Amino acid sequence: MMKTNLDTLVPAYVREFEPYIPSKPDDELKKLYGCQNLYRLNNNENPLGPPPGAQEIIRRFSPPRGAVYPSGDSYYLRQEIGNINGIDPDQVVVGNGANEVIAFVVKAFCQQGDNIITTDKTFAVYEWVATFSGIKAKLIPLKNERFDDQAMLESIDENTKVIFICNPNNPSGTYWSKDTLIAFLDALSGRQMVVVDEAYFEFVKNDDYPNGISLISDYPNLIVFRTFSKMYGIAGLRIGYLTADLSVADMIRRTCVVYSVNSIAQEAALACLRDDTGHIAKTRALIGTSRAFLREELAKLHLPIIAGEGNYLIVKLPGSDTLAYRKLMREGVMIRPMTGFRYPNHIRVTLSKMAAMEAFVAALKKTLET
Repeated sequence: MMKTNLDTLVPAYVREFEPYIPSKPDDELKKLYGCQNLYRLNNNENPLGPPPGAQEIIRRFSPPRGAVYPSGDSYYLRQEIGNINGIDPDQVVVGNGANEVIAFVVKAFCQQGDNIITTDKTFAVYEWVATFSGIKAKLIPLKNERFDDQAMLESIDENTKVIFICNPNNPSGTYWSKDTLIAFLDALSGRQMVVVDEAYFEFVKNDDYPNGISLISDYPNLIVFRTFSKMYGIAGLRIGYLTADLSVADMIRRTCVVYSVNSIAQEAALACLRDDTGHIAKTRALIGTSRAFLREELAKLHLPIIAGEGNYLIVKLPGSDTLAYRKLMREGVMIRPMTGFRYPNHIRVTLSKMAAMEAFVAALKKTLET
């Protein structure tokens, strides 16, 4: 049988990249760990699901429309995002989830020999996309669980093209204030592109938290990411977007795969933006109650936590996070081990409904006793 020589056909940076292995489907996990119910507290999903209008869009989607291509550039959704934010719809680029828009930016601005800058404990896809594209990722350590603006500035060299800032950061929940972000942008003087990932934007109510989109007119090197996966609860439909200066968006759009965002995702996202049922307020209230509950219960267990913004918190355990994952799974509770985020012996827990929070605490107590 003829063989293909992958060593010569596949670039070294692809061969050496460690692939991400997703979790098995819930039904398979239940069989594997012998649990009848499973609380999903691993992916920061919204337990309320999508807003009612988006649910209705999903429910009523006509099967014959599955044969018709979607809007190739998410036309109506871009119009709405533009109207809400007071920007030109052509400043908006929609993608099949956050991973795709990250790839759009890396492809648009980076080539062999370039590098990006981000931190060592953040959303890993910035690093992954750069690495499997043959682009070096410089990982600057967090300082007091926050992005270290001065260290990031000092790490810039002539090959630095893009700086990724997760704001608020996943998983620490810390964020740069508007003043910190503006000072950072001023220091760069437009020499590098700055991506501010606001995936958890809608969860933050603090007055000093910046709206990145409002800064683009003054800083044309700024790109802002948003998603419909977290607050709006349509992660299963895979849709996110970026906003940028018109000239920047035009360059990024050249790297896009048209028709990558399906029709039902576009229409559900549009309904999310038009929601008038208080979905955001209801979600924030639920998250606030759950965060307060876990703070109290984990303090009783003498377990340190990192609980900033967003719909998650981190718990430091006295032992292995991967072992804790397996033990908690046997109790029907699924969390995220944090060794992969460079937080060994920590777990991240999605803030959810009280039944799930109580189940987590009970399972954790049992885990700590064994």
